[in-house]
Amino acid sequence: MTIVAEKTRELIVETALRLFRERGYEATTMRAIAAEAGVSVGNAYYYFTSKEQLVQAYYDRAQASHEAACHEVFAAERSFAGRLGGVLREWVRISEPYHEFAVKFFKHAAEPSNPLSPFSAESAPARESAIALYREVVDGSAGRMDDELREELPELLWMLWMGVVLFWVHDASPGCARTHRLIDRVVPLVDRLVALSHLPGIKGVAREVIEVVHELRA
Repeated sequence: MTIVAEKTRELIVETALRLFRERGYEATTMRAIAAEAGVSVGNAYYYFTSKEQLVQAYYDRAQASHEAACHEVFAAERSFAGRLGGVLREWVRISEPYHEFAVKFFKHAAEPSNPLSPFSAESAPARESAIALYREVVDGSAGRMDDELREELPELLWMLWMGVVLFWVHDASPGCARTHRLIDRVVPLVDRLVALSHLPGIKGVAREVIEVVHELRA
């Protein structure tokens, strides 16, 4: 893609996200996005065939920003709790400017058949990138844990993150303070459970959790 084409594509994405925040997702048309961006409707459709593709571009951009922000976390933290807490907090910080947009948009992402669902085939690249980020959380951790759980943990942490996202969407507290408190309470709990996972009495529970994940995948 040429520099001009890349700039045009980014302009369309920026314009779409601004209009989604200002007017709402449903009320924003591709024609309105093209007009605000100063490009033809045909040109807008050349880069993005639908509004859903524009949101997918937001997913990709948000994921890239999150990964970049986590580099410092991984460089500074070796503990499992420090790495997990840092990654979750960085996501909240990166996403803060889009909180109002997310509140209006979430009902579309919550529909199982919608391509904007985080579980959809269309969202697979962003989902796999996010799971890979939690793989870094686990692989770089100095903490001891059950080997089989270690293999499955990145996806489990991604599911935990999905729960945090749902809570964040509905969090109306200033600066999403309640979401930060949730992270502060949940991370130590997960850390303790993971740290105990190699002990004989806990291994059986860990195996049951893993079996549930395998069944859900099937």
